[in-house]
Amino acid sequence: MNFSRIALNGFLIFVGIALFFLLMEIVGLSNQIYLRLVNFIFVIWGVNKTIKSNYHDHIYGYFTNLTSGIFTAIISLALGIFSFIGYIEYKGASHGGANEYLQNYASAYIFGGGEPSLYQFVSALTIEGLAASIIVSFALMQYWKDKVEKINKVDDLAHNQH
Repeated sequence: MNFSRIALNGFLIFVGIALFFLLMEIVGLSNQIYLRLVNFIFVIWGVNKTIKSNYHDHIYGYFTNLTSGIFTAIISLALGIFSFIGYIEYKGASHGGANEYLQNYASAYIFGGGEPSLYQFVSALTIEGLAASIIVSFALMQYWKDKVEKINKVDDLAHNQH
């Protein structure tokens, strides 16, 4: 695994999602839950970039590339979670507190109702993000598996000569 590649691509995913989030906030669409699905585009792009670069550098192995993809997405998730906490704390300072400001977001998310605290909200986002990281990585490996997995490949010309 190339850890600098994983970190760079995780950071690039984070930047894409953060800029998209800020754009949604500026235009007043941050409460639209369906627009959050666009985050998948950034995650898919970054994880695919990691696996594709591994392939071009002859880093083979299904599990090596799967874990590279998952780690790439988890790095972006961690950066995003800490940035979100900072953003909510910053914006909450001028709106009567972080938990009060957070309720603007909580109503647009599907968490079963109620008024979650910042750390309950972040815990739910972390679980959601981990699941998305694993799902995206597994899905992309369905495309890449024949390219990166060299086990069970038999050279028919060399082994099946009549």
